[in-house]
Amino acid sequence: MRKMRTTAKMMALGAVVVLAAAGCATRGWVVNDGGDAGAGLGETVDNVNDLNNRLEETQERTEQNREEIDSVDQRAQAANMAAQTSQAAADAAQEAADAAGSRVGQVETTMGTLIPPITLSTDSPEAQGRFDGLGEFGSSQSELSPAAQSSLDQLVVQIQNAGQSAFLEIEGHTDNTGDESYNMQLGLRRAEAVKMYLYEQHNVPLHKMNTISYGESQPAASNDTREGRAQNRRVVVKVRS
Repeated sequence: MRKMRTTAKMMALGAVVVLAAAGCATRGWVVNDGGDAGAGLGETVDNVNDLNNRLEETQERTEQNREEIDSVDQRAQAANMAAQTSQAAADAAQEAADAAGSRVGQVETTMGTLIPPITLSTDSPEAQGRFDGLGEFGSSQSELSPAAQSSLDQLVVQIQNAGQSAFLEIEGHTDNTGDESYNMQLGLRRAEAVKMYLYEQHNVPLHKMNTISYGESQPAASNDTREGRAQNRRVVVKVRS
C-alpha cells in the first residue's frame, strides 16, 4: 500500500515537472517571439522615417526647381519685352529714316525739275536734261567766257525764283590732253572759277558751294575728236536742296 502511494507521488511530481518545463518553454517562445516582433516593428518605423526624409528632400528639390523655373521664366519674359521694345524702336527709326529719305527725294526731284544741272562747255544739244551755257574752255584754260558767266547769271535767277535754299556742287572736268595729275588741278581751277564768280557777283555764300575735280576721268564725249575734247573741257553745276 505504501509502495503504491509512493509511486503515485512520483507520478504526480513528474507531471508537475513536465508542466513546469512546458510552461517555461512557452514563456521562452513568447519572449523570443516578442523580441523578433519588436525588432521588425523598429525596422518598419526606420523605413517609414527614411521614406519621409527622402520625400521631404524630393519636395525641397521640387520647390527649388520650381523657383529656378520661375526665375528663368521671368528673365525670359524680361528679355522678350526688351527685344520687343528694341524692335519697336528700330522700326520707328527705320520709318523716320524712310520718311526723311522720301522727303529728300521729293525735294531733290522738285529742284531737279525746276533747276536742271547746267554744263559750261561747248554747245551740245544732244546732252539731255542739261542747260548748256555755250561757255567753252580753251585748252589748259580756266577763265570763264561771257557765255559761261551769262549761264551762271540765269542759274542764280532760277534758284531765287524757286524760293528754296540750295547747295551747289561744282564739278571741274578736262579732256585727256596732258598729264593726269595736271588735269586734276586744271579741273579744280575751273570749278573754283565758277565758285568765285557766284560769290563775287551774286553773293552766294561760300559754305553753300562745294568744288570737286574729276580731271579727265569722266569724259562726256570721245577724246578722239576736237569736238569731243572741247565738250570734255567743262564745268557742271548741280543744284541740291
